[in-house]
Amino acid sequence: MLFDLTDLRLFIFVAELKSLTKAAERMHLSLAAASNRVKELESRFGMRLLYRESKGVLLSPAGETLLSHAQQFMQQVERLRSDMQQYNNGIRGHIRIFANTTAVTEFMPQVLGAFLKAHPHVNVALEERLNHDIVRGVQDGTADIGVAAGPVQGQGLEIINFSTDRLLLATALDHPLAKAGSISFAETLAYPHIGLHEGSTLQHFLNKMVLDTGVRLELRIQVRGFDAMCRMVEANVGIGILPQSAAARHSKSMKLALVELTDPWAVRERSVVVQNLDSLPGYARELVELIRSEQVREHGASAGVAGVQ
Repeated sequence: MLFDLTDLRLFIFVAELKSLTKAAERMHLSLAAASNRVKELESRFGMRLLYRESKGVLLSPAGETLLSHAQQFMQQVERLRSDMQQYNNGIRGHIRIFANTTAVTEFMPQVLGAFLKAHPHVNVALEERLNHDIVRGVQDGTADIGVAAGPVQGQGLEIINFSTDRLLLATALDHPLAKAGSISFAETLAYPHIGLHEGSTLQHFLNKMVLDTGVRLELRIQVRGFDAMCRMVEANVGIGILPQSAAARHSKSMKLALVELTDPWAVRERSVVVQNLDSLPGYARELVELIRSEQVREHGASAGVAGVQ
């Protein structure tokens, strides 16, 4: 055999830490043992995998290829271990979902509440990821289902558009922009913003849009979710950009002015992403259908928020 699991774990740590010494410590191996394992890998593959330099190690092109496969392989091993463990706990099914910020915080709790009530023996893992990580996760099998917003491209994937959402500007009622009927994103940059955390799909997207304007975004504070954002906006700490679906919920209990953004990208398609819908287990296909049907109801209910159409 060319390698074992210890070899792959070690190689991944070497690549991440850029140090054979630190990787050996992480694996609880002596430096000599770790070095021998890497040399054996190079010997078995017949090519150099690492460049050893004074400041650490760098991967060769062949090493980069091995790293990519090793990461995918170890993810599958962990997934196998996790999935098999579920059966010891009476679980008969498992679904992994990668989703964007809005999905995780706004509608997936309701969707999963209904789904798990109907399927008590199915376990669900839901993770918030950026759009490109969502697509990549479905492509390499790390995720069974992806839920994304905005343009989605993935070769060989099924992309199912299920609703449309709009990004709005939220301000305090006495903010200078509160009476604006509509406004461009660039015009909002003259005022301090309330942003989401850096791992948020929406914040990542807005940061990219800021680069196109050539103007600096002043983030007065970053928070973990739309509820905290809206509370900061209501207190006039700053203004915020959020999906209309989130605005619908929070404007019922907070004093917010909602202003339409004129930028074309403010209207975003929501999509479910899978490798092949027909190849999913029946309960996973039911979950996809539940996401689609739930969003038809949710989108219709929020369409008239504060006069924004």
